[in-house]
Amino acid sequence: MELEANNSSTSTYDRIAEVKAFEESKVGVKGLLESGVTKIPHMFHSPKFNLNSTHETDSSSKFSVPIIDLQDIHVEVLNKIRSACKEWGFFQVINHGIPVSVLDEMISGIRKFHEQEADERKPFYTRDTSKKVRYFSNGSLFRDPAANWRDSIAFFVSPDPPKPEEIPYVCRDIVIEYSKKVRALAFTIFELFSEALGLDPSYLKELISPYGQFLLCHYYPACPEPELTMGTSKHTDIDFLTILLQDQIGGLQVLHQNQWVDVPPLHGSLVVNIGDVMQVNNVKCKYLSLYNNQSFCTFL
Repeated sequence: MELEANNSSTSTYDRIAEVKAFEESKVGVKGLLESGVTKIPHMFHSPKFNLNSTHETDSSSKFSVPIIDLQDIHVEVLNKIRSACKEWGFFQVINHGIPVSVLDEMISGIRKFHEQEADERKPFYTRDTSKKVRYFSNGSLFRDPAANWRDSIAFFVSPDPPKPEEIPYVCRDIVIEYSKKVRALAFTIFELFSEALGLDPSYLKELISPYGQFLLCHYYPACPEPELTMGTSKHTDIDFLTILLQDQIGGLQVLHQNQWVDVPPLHGSLVVNIGDVMQVNNVKCKYLSLYNNQSFCTFL
């Protein structure tokens, strides 16, 4: 993969050619590292991500993302959920019913997939959206001005799940188990949202049940020039709801009152984010969130 040479001169930089060569390799960012690059290709340079920003980043911020304990659901919990959605659009849940061992195994299984030999990963590499299992790097690679330093594997797991043999063997069992448990949790959260809005508890669950579930699993390999790129650029999610499982490395931030606030990893917790579609389609949900740097999530 001869991409590093284009890094030497921006005057001769041909982004289209560089992106094409990267895509045709079918081994993603991990493949660049396996080829021995010591400088990242120009297509990954994000010179403006840390400059001219109107938002402040302060790791010692007085703000902290709400943490909600779901072990004993009562009026106070509903009030906390209502407040978190209104003020943040973003919160963490603990004692949510999914065993920590399942969360840890899910992270481990996805890491194992990405750390296989290139020949094991290549057969799954595709941008064909009809495929229920897709391995790729940067979903909008050909549109974005700069690529993010990450690879991903995605699973469309409901309402029409892939056959077990379509899922990579190295993570097959845990993907199936995790997807079922996190979907059940999502429905519980929808019931709580409905109650917090003063609606029948089944309102949002019945509204959303016919829609699909999408697991998007990101992998961020070590970067030889981390000051030049990002793992995930700032964005909002276009779904109903995102349930995010972080690893213990950190890096996730949420924009709150014009300030980027760190979301420190809390082992065993899950991060919940209100998606754009819920805001648009449910007029009673007047929530807004904008955040940065996903690690691992499921979309509904």
